[in-house]
Amino acid sequence: MTGVEIGLGLQGDKPAGAYARLARAAESYGFDVLTVFGDLMYQPPLFALLEIAQATDRVRLGPACLNPYSLAPYEIAGQLAALDLASHGRAYLGLARGTWLGAVGLPQPKPLATIEEATAVVYRLLRGDRSGYQGSVFTLAPGTALRYAVHRPDPPLLLGAWGPRGAALAGRIADELKVGGTANPDLVPIVRDRIRVGADAVGRDVDAIGIVFGAVTVVDTDGAAARARARTEVAMYLAVVADLDPTVVLPDGLVAQVGQLVDAGEHEAAGRLIPDGVLDRFAFSGTPEQVAAQAQRLIDAGVRRVEFGTPHGLTDERGVELLGAAVLPLLRRGRG
Repeated sequence: MTGVEIGLGLQGDKPAGAYARLARAAESYGFDVLTVFGDLMYQPPLFALLEIAQATDRVRLGPACLNPYSLAPYEIAGQLAALDLASHGRAYLGLARGTWLGAVGLPQPKPLATIEEATAVVYRLLRGDRSGYQGSVFTLAPGTALRYAVHRPDPPLLLGAWGPRGAALAGRIADELKVGGTANPDLVPIVRDRIRVGADAVGRDVDAIGIVFGAVTVVDTDGAAARARARTEVAMYLAVVADLDPTVVLPDGLVAQVGQLVDAGEHEAAGRLIPDGVLDRFAFSGTPEQVAAQAQRLIDAGVRRVEFGTPHGLTDERGVELLGAAVLPLLRRGRG
């Protein structure tokens, strides 16, 4: 799988010790990247990532994503520096505007400027640049500097975005763009063209920016049970992503019907409304062979990293075991 990475995304809902156990298993199977999500009201990613850093030796690791509305740039720089030090230079930084922040009273004005300027401040601090920064959202007074040593001044930057402007920003400043909540290969060329707009504007090679697709994953030898669980999971975020993918045409009224059932707490009933074709656009699910085939289609379309997201299987441990022992070998064989 030269040039292609396979990652595992973990939710911040586990007790101490569980992250280390899953991370050791994932690294032993050959996963390349471990991500911890930064979703609202879950544990802050740093807790899990520091545990993972101590339990692993090889995998890249980072949050996907932190947001600069709830965490100031100097705090982001500090968390990234701590993770990079603990992992001996294996950290990456994921930034995004965040979702559902209205629930905690945080408005999100000027999202592109906020992300770009937060990035500028973070990396100035990591580089020890004391010249200051004056933006429309964030400022850094001349002479302001971190008061501790950092492992690297330039850990890789991943931006999370779906839209054209966010993708173009990634083309200008990021190492990777992650499109979360999709397993749709038809979207890949559209994302690449959106990245190209930003890359061309600053003279970057569009192929230097890695495209990352990640989504809910449920794998099991009982493929029907896995797909039923995945339907329930997808139902909870279908309304968020359904309108973001220009290649997907949904049955009339589906999003509204699913949303009504989710709001009523009837998640399984909501999931049962989701057709197979829709499910396969927004999740990896089924037997190891089915999940590997979905991932391979993304790789063939040009995705540089496929990220298998929570819940992984009918249980986390079984899902990680099957992804590592059954899905990864099929992908390696496909690239062999």
